Amino acid sequence: MKTFQPVAAISHHRKPRTKRRLSRRQAVAACWSLGLSLQIGPAAAQPAAPAPAKDQARAAAGNAATDATTAGAQAALPVMRVNITGASATRSEGSGAYNAGASSSATGLGLSLRDTPQSVSVVTRQRIDDQAMASVADALVNTPGVSLKAVDRGRNNLSVRGFDVSRFQFDGIPFTTGNIGIESLSTVVYDRVEVLRGANGLLSGAGEPSATVNLVRKHADSKRLSGTASVELGSWQRRASTLDLSLPLNTDASVRARVVAHAYQQNAFVDLEHSKGTVLYGVVDADLSPTTRLSLGASDQRDQRSGVLWFPLPLWYSDGSRTDWSRSKTSATRWNQWDTTDQTLFATLEHKLPSRWTLRADLSHHRQDEDSKLLWLSGTPDRSTGLGLTATPYHYLSQPRETQLSLTATGPFVWLGRQHELTAGLLHSQLKDGWSNRDAIGSLAEVGDFKQWDGSYAEPALGARYAMSGGTTTQSAAYAAARLQFSDALKLIVGARLSQWRRHENGAADSLTADRVLTPYAGLVYDLGEQVSAYASYSDIFNPQTNRQRDGSFLAPLKGKSHEAGLKGEFLGGKLNASAAIFRVVQDNFAVADGNNTVLGTVEQAYVGVQGTVAKGYELELVGQPSRQWNLSLGWTHYSAKDANGADVASHHPRQMLKFATSYALQGLWQGLSLGGSLRWEDQPPKRQSNPVGVEEATGQPAYSLLDLMAKYQFSPQWSLQLNINNALDKSYRNGSPWWDGFTYGEPRNTKLTASYRF
Repeated sequence: MKTFQPVAAISHHRKPRTKRRLSRRQAVAACWSLGLSLQIGPAAAQPAAPAPAKDQARAAAGNAATDATTAGAQAALPVMRVNITGASATRSEGSGAYNAGASSSATGLGLSLRDTPQSVSVVTRQRIDDQAMASVADALVNTPGVSLKAVDRGRNNLSVRGFDVSRFQFDGIPFTTGNIGIESLSTVVYDRVEVLRGANGLLSGAGEPSATVNLVRKHADSKRLSGTASVELGSWQRRASTLDLSLPLNTDASVRARVVAHAYQQNAFVDLEHSKGTVLYGVVDADLSPTTRLSLGASDQRDQRSGVLWFPLPLWYSDGSRTDWSRSKTSATRWNQWDTTDQTLFATLEHKLPSRWTLRADLSHHRQDEDSKLLWLSGTPDRSTGLGLTATPYHYLSQPRETQLSLTATGPFVWLGRQHELTAGLLHSQLKDGWSNRDAIGSLAEVGDFKQWDGSYAEPALGARYAMSGGTTTQSAAYAAARLQFSDALKLIVGARLSQWRRHENGAADSLTADRVLTPYAGLVYDLGEQVSAYASYSDIFNPQTNRQRDGSFLAPLKGKSHEAGLKGEFLGGKLNASAAIFRVVQDNFAVADGNNTVLGTVEQAYVGVQGTVAKGYELELVGQPSRQWNLSLGWTHYSAKDANGADVASHHPRQMLKFATSYALQGLWQGLSLGGSLRWEDQPPKRQSNPVGVEEATGQPAYSLLDLMAKYQFSPQWSLQLNINNALDKSYRNGSPWWDGFTYGEPRNTKLTASYRF
């Protein structure tokens, strides 16, 4: 089982207008005397501190580019940089853009993407809708630097910079994922998906130096009755409908609610597979006073899947020759099931002090249920007869439960005549997880000729349920980070986290512990001009590992260091963001699969720890709106990841990736029509395996590209019709398993037609 670890603040530039030009000192005095404030709904935030001169000029130039009425005669007061921690202040919904202005995923401070000394990508609501991304996995596979490979037809393996993605967040609060990853959740609940690449030990504690995925929920921001209703028809008899409704609950709209309901059912390109499910989400946002806001919410997603492929398709025949199955081929039975439930409860209380400090408390609970009755086929088939596979049934049950509590404080302070920012927090989490199983009793039917397999395999009798694993993981931490403004151009971010981690296995005499682990963080940002900044950052890596060796013992904790440096730019008044980054990560005790070996007495994959693992490479990204009608996102990734002996790690993932997406709204006679699409290209992963006769072969999928297309027509402000064609060229490609000698096919060409009504 994978272990996933996981605050949302943002910096906005505003340009108050005036009829006459003021000096900087006069403007600052005027702003303070007027008591300028920023409204969050009816709640008013306290005035933010004056930004340094270069920050003022940067924001002022951007606003001038987008507001022609201020050109010429009118001048601007110095721009105030305001930190906003409320959910409504950072939403991408309704922006119509592919880029976002800011993120707090790296440090907990509200920083623009340019001022964040790490690589951050944001998949906005507009892009989710344009590309008809049904799941978080759909968003991640289109995110620069992220590689997603299907393990089977139920699970995915995510990797960034050569390492597994093991940290997820809901609204900035870290959570662990179950065997069915959080990436399988529906996107209907979320405003955007943020991906912070690199180490994030400051906020998340123990974890991989790959990426942190932050799922930012939709909130009840509308003060009037509004919403969207949509229906969807798609390939493989897909049927789906969604209702997203916002409404005020009192006369002044200080208390608001939002409800999202979604239902779907569909078959698949793989034989026998059928799935159906529902999503329910509700949130109430209440402005208890002008300075206090309370959010209460819950979500429930249920997916029922039958005929799901678990055993990957055999890569070889027993004579060492390659197989060539049809894309609809399955190893599932007609009685296979893989049902999951994912539920969350959350409460957030935020209060703004007169000193312009913000206090926030979060309490969240996440639970998953996974009930999977599946058949595992092992061996390699004979080319002529199709014989040679043996069957083993399993009936797994997993019910992880996790509770998170966090208290944070964020605000300004003055030191050496300059204003700076500080955030500090206390976090505590407890996760209870584990697996139980039922084994077959009595004799099992023969598999027979796998070439003729149609899933008509007799369901065996199963015995009593027994525990396979289980335990409790507890993590407590205190952290602090400061953004120090040494000059108008130079900013230093320093922070540290002190963590205590404990894992106790049920029935074990002792626990796996890590006490008083200090995780430092440092980032430096220097403005090279009005539009471009240079940055560098460093973080330690520490990750106690629950992966086990053949004898059942845990691997030693993973330790290492992560470095990153680069350039970031804001152009066209912040509408277009560009970044270039280089990175280097060094790790010891990195877990890699121990061939096909399992942990003694279980079917759990066994691992070994390798030393001196080094990942290094570079990333390029360009995202935003070159014009009002045109959105684009372009990302390029190149890296290597090898152990001390020069062997590739995470070898089933590609080392080079290109990801491009765009949309354009036509004008004139074609006004109302938007056209777009995306292109994903990746090179051949360096994976090599020994075939059944002992010859080592390159088994990574050769380089390939996928083209998706989109056309949308807006008949009126309310009605629209959108067509998405995925894998438009019908490219056949394979996903290599990270653990076994097998593969699954990627989806062939498929379509979605969505009709939406907005009110």
